[in-house]
Amino acid sequence: MADGDGLGEAATAAASLPAPAPGLSPPLGWRERLRAGLAGTGASLWFVAGLGLLYALRVPLRLCENLAAGTSSLISGLIFIFEWWYFHKHGTSFIEQVSVSHLRPLMGGADGSISEPGSPSSSRESETSRQNLSECKVWRNPLNLFRGAEYRRYTWVTGKEPLTYYDMNLSAQDHQTFFTCDTDFLRPSDTVMQKAWRERNPPARIKAAYQALELNNDCATAYVLLAEEEATTIVDAERLFKQALKAGETIYRRSQQCQHQSPQHEAQLRRDTNVLVYIKRRLAMCARKLGRIREAVKIMRDLMKEFPPLTMLNIHENLLESLLELQAYADVQAVLAKYDDISLPKSAAICYTAALLKTRTVSDKFSPETASRRGLSTAEINAVEAIHRAVEFNPHVPKYLLEMKSLILPPEHILKRGDSEAIAYAFFHLQHWKRIEGALNLLQCTWEGTFRMIPYPLEKGHLFYPYPSCTETADRELLPPFHHVSVYPKKELPFFIHFTAGLCSSTAMIALLTHQFPEIMGVFAKAVLGFLCLQP
Repeated sequence: MADGDGLGEAATAAASLPAPAPGLSPPLGWRERLRAGLAGTGASLWFVAGLGLLYALRVPLRLCENLAAGTSSLISGLIFIFEWWYFHKHGTSFIEQVSVSHLRPLMGGADGSISEPGSPSSSRESETSRQNLSECKVWRNPLNLFRGAEYRRYTWVTGKEPLTYYDMNLSAQDHQTFFTCDTDFLRPSDTVMQKAWRERNPPARIKAAYQALELNNDCATAYVLLAEEEATTIVDAERLFKQALKAGETIYRRSQQCQHQSPQHEAQLRRDTNVLVYIKRRLAMCARKLGRIREAVKIMRDLMKEFPPLTMLNIHENLLESLLELQAYADVQAVLAKYDDISLPKSAAICYTAALLKTRTVSDKFSPETASRRGLSTAEINAVEAIHRAVEFNPHVPKYLLEMKSLILPPEHILKRGDSEAIAYAFFHLQHWKRIEGALNLLQCTWEGTFRMIPYPLEKGHLFYPYPSCTETADRELLPPFHHVSVYPKKELPFFIHFTAGLCSSTAMIALLTHQFPEIMGVFAKAVLGFLCLQP
């Protein structure tokens, strides 16, 4: 199980971790090209293979002679193949969809299933679709690790790349948004750094950062890049971030004095503010990883007071994790009271931390046997309801907290309510659940009860909007290929596909045996009919 404070000692030599420029795809090796080609031509290969098999068996199966007799088997097989293809492409049975959408209204059921544009039901559907689109937005991971000091060390030890190209591409876009502006051409060092953030090759980015420092020794973004990618330990990263802080504060004060001169100067101030906040936040994370937790908490609190408009950076999630490490549960509750509000976006950190605090009050004395005899107390009911709320928001988290699935390094971006967010939360918060006696036991006993309250999570939620159906696709882009992505809800083959498969298989088998052994099958049919006729 990976630990949030570090990844252990690694080898001294390492290959660089590539990061693509925005909009560019990484070069594929021959294995990837072959896999992509096979995936694109899979249907054609299966079709050609099927035709070849039929041609090879045309003589022993006497297909030409028995084509008329085998028409029903052929049609059944085609129906089954089409049903299987339709389910894998659209996630639903074609026969079931036709029955529900077209046949049931004709038979008098579900008259209101088709809503007119502008009707209340249509408005609710459009509102739900807008909410699903917003929930499928990819967010920057508030607790993302350091590339050089943590992600690359993992690559040194395991030989696996923990970050996907899609994830790194999003980070490259973030860096250009946070650390560049239209006035970069006024300062040569910023011009060099603007090109550096677009570089795909890490050595080229690091070389550009040193070039920027040669032009201007107070280039804060150059120190940021070196701290993120060249530093191989948290100590080295903290040293570089302190140099970046010194340079960033000087530039920020200078931009404040000139902010009202022109719109360009206002844009430059916004950029310099982003740089300063980023540096302070990473310094707080360095202090947290090095065990100076109270110092980290102070930096985060000062940041939230000094820059309150930047709540979208979710600094409060960093603060929650540090306060939990200090076991300052009253302070954690105070933070939750401010950010666990109906008007603010939720996250796994918010929901599961609220559940943890309520679980803490009853978990040490909780026993399933005792609860089944005497019933749940008010405090236990509150704890169970908080767990159900958290599980409804992100149903993937309990599998990692209960160690039913192995953890990997969290990505640099997460999808709320998705598997990527569950990994990011459990990676840092598993230790806090283990620290509270009985918390994981209560979670294990109650978390699956959530699904009884939401039997159709994609259609209707209990406390939140329906679970977005786009999470699986986005998580597969964010998470490395060696990780088995958790899917919710599980896609099970509907009854119609099972029934069609059994019917087609049995019909084809009987037809094949009849064509091949007509005399024996005739005797068998007579015996079966005779046995059925003798039954009372």
